Amino acid sequence: MEFGWTEAQQAVRGKVCSFLDAHLPSRWEQMACLSPGSEAVTNFSKSFCPSLAEAGLLIPHWPAEYGGADASTWEHFIIGEQMWEAGEPRGPQYYNVNWIGPTIMKFGAPEQKELHLNRMRQGDVIWCQGFSEPSGGSDLAALRTRAERKDDRYLINGSKIWTSYARLAEFCFLLARTSSERRAISVFLLPMDRPGITVRPIQSVVGDGDLHEVFFDDVEVHESERLGPEGGGWEVVRYALNFERIGIPRYALALRTLHRSVAALIRDDGFSEAVQGAAASAYAACEAARLLVYEVVDQRARSSPSTGITSMARYAIVTAERGVADFVLDWTPHLFASDEDPMVATHHKRAIAAGIAVGAAEIQLNLIARDMLGLGASRGL
Repeated sequence: MEFGWTEAQQAVRGKVCSFLDAHLPSRWEQMACLSPGSEAVTNFSKSFCPSLAEAGLLIPHWPAEYGGADASTWEHFIIGEQMWEAGEPRGPQYYNVNWIGPTIMKFGAPEQKELHLNRMRQGDVIWCQGFSEPSGGSDLAALRTRAERKDDRYLINGSKIWTSYARLAEFCFLLARTSSERRAISVFLLPMDRPGITVRPIQSVVGDGDLHEVFFDDVEVHESERLGPEGGGWEVVRYALNFERIGIPRYALALRTLHRSVAALIRDDGFSEAVQGAAASAYAACEAARLLVYEVVDQRARSSPSTGITSMARYAIVTAERGVADFVLDWTPHLFASDEDPMVATHHKRAIAAGIAVGAAEIQLNLIARDMLGLGASRGL
């Protein structure tokens, strides 16, 4: 099997690297420590992403009819690897590019596509996702937020938690229950400026702007803002999550951080045999995650049905990030307080959230048991 890149794919990577060199400010790495959801990074994304779009590097993998270039999904992941390794200057807009946009393409009405995809391809709109709830966590079937139908509209009541980017978002990709049946879930494209929405930040070590509680009190949403049929949210969400779960190539920043740590050890004559073994283990975890992700990308490029490999890749990413974070803490803890490479601390913050974001790691294990080992049903998606 050939694991190398074609000349054309290498050219794409080179183009992205050159773009980043030209468009990231000298203070960028200090800014990236604030997290993608911070006000500073979010505002920066609104100037960076339009420039990225102008260079043909924001949505090249989208179909031409929606403003893309019909490029391969491989090109999309090459761009994603370089963006995440650099600290994700697209800010929260990677949501739009990775999974919200493609989901609207598949399930959206013409008016929804016209409104939302146009904003996304211009690179000037922020979204959040309303999935997890205090009582349900990653078990989306247990959600309690309700959308009660009133003629051609709905009234939404309930709450969401751990909602990334909610404070600055213009829209929410919202899941709500539309009947008492367990799987009667619908998806709404909800403007966040509607009366009755309250957003409360959750302070954490992950970073300012990444986590919130969101409360809905008789929030009115129109039937035209529902994505897909009423009660058909499971199909929509499964499609979206297949994109989202590996949408962030977290192993890219993990590898950069590991190389930075090893370089410091070699420089200081601290790369002993024991350290080499630990570094090899962390490196192997990153490579395992990368190759599992590539298998998912290959399935997508071939238009093959999604499989449990997606959950395996996601869990491997979590393992890799934690492995690198542990290695740095064990052998080069001084790098966290050093100005030599602020991205070391950035990686650690993001690794903390890796096992919770996009469905808890334990949910991924349940899905692997069900889909790959046939060990019974899982309540999660």
